[in-house]
Amino acid sequence: CLKSAIRSIVITGGEPLMHQLNPLTKVLRNNGFSTHLETSGAYPLSGHWDWICCSPKKFKTSLDSLVYAADELKIIVSNKTDFTWAKKYAGKTKDNCKWLLQAEWNVQEKVMPLIFDFIKNNPEWQISVQMHKYLNLP
Repeated sequence: CLKSAIRSIVITGGEPLMHQLNPLTKVLRNNGFSTHLETSGAYPLSGHWDWICCSPKKFKTSLDSLVYAADELKIIVSNKTDFTWAKKYAGKTKDNCKWLLQAEWNVQEKVMPLIFDFIKNNPEWQISVQMHKYLNLP
């Protein structure tokens, strides 16, 4: 039955938390949507979320409180030093947070082997891919 289907809305960037999201998430939840956020974590949390993905950026520090609130930590890998950076942020997450590594698209051929090797030695991490890029979608 279509009425019983789960409907989810993902709010993502730019950076959604530059805005006050309480009114938006209230309307969405009141209309039967689950709410998912993808953020850099650099701004205070607003809104009511069923799932939070924090993807820290090197040019703006993520707030420790937001990293801890995340259900998922996604680190974009562009070189081998990013694994040390990833471990730093992983140490700030709650116990049941998923840890994901995603190759920066422009250097994916270079870094995917590094990600595979890292995950072999650190199986608590998983790979994330930008499926829309593989499918050549905008």
